[in-house]
Amino acid sequence: MTQTAQIHNLELVRTATERLTSRTAGLPGLAALYGPAGYGKTTAALAVANETRAYFVQMRSAWTRKTLLEKVLLEMSIKPMGTIPQMLDQACTQLAASGRMLIIDEFDYCVRSDSMVELVRDLHEGGGAAPILLLGEELLPQKLKKWERFHSRVLSWIPAQPVSLSDAHALAPIYCPDVTVAPDLLAHLVKISGGSVRRVSVNLAGIADEANVEGWDTVSLGTWGDRPLYTGDAPRRGV
Repeated sequence: MTQTAQIHNLELVRTATERLTSRTAGLPGLAALYGPAGYGKTTAALAVANETRAYFVQMRSAWTRKTLLEKVLLEMSIKPMGTIPQMLDQACTQLAASGRMLIIDEFDYCVRSDSMVELVRDLHEGGGAAPILLLGEELLPQKLKKWERFHSRVLSWIPAQPVSLSDAHALAPIYCPDVTVAPDLLAHLVKISGGSVRRVSVNLAGIADEANVEGWDTVSLGTWGDRPLYTGDAPRRGV
């Protein structure tokens, strides 16, 4: 079983889920977690989906309304019927009956189209104000202002937080097991990460590989020296 680091953004998703699922009757049931790529939004949402049995779908750029409904129904273990209205009714019925949350990742792909945004609103309303968590990039709240009827139904806007030193301590045992990463090196990883959980994780995995080669039990910033670390910058040719 894959271990999940207990980082701050995971707690944010848990809190948002609790607020959505226990909200007072009559309150809207949409929430949005937004932030730059690499902040760990998808990983956090997947962990919460597993904990709460929420339905999880990750949008793709080429998906249509039909594709989205088919993927939602397959996640619900329901065989999709033929037409979009039929599939919408199937999904709404299951959302209302189960009370389970729907998580839609990469929601920015939906906001390219009026019909996709309205379809998700239909899922929410047709599913008995079903709780739906949307994951998107930093400008998602601004993009959704175009659809006031949708925007006004968002109960919580949750900005994903940049990786912190405490997050790095939580990530180290997972991506760099059996090696003690000194606080000064962890702080350096956070500093060069640009806020990205992913970059810290990649660097920790690289440190683990180097420690295995060198036979290190503990790695400090001094031990690491001038060895390269991943910063997200594009590589440059040395010629």
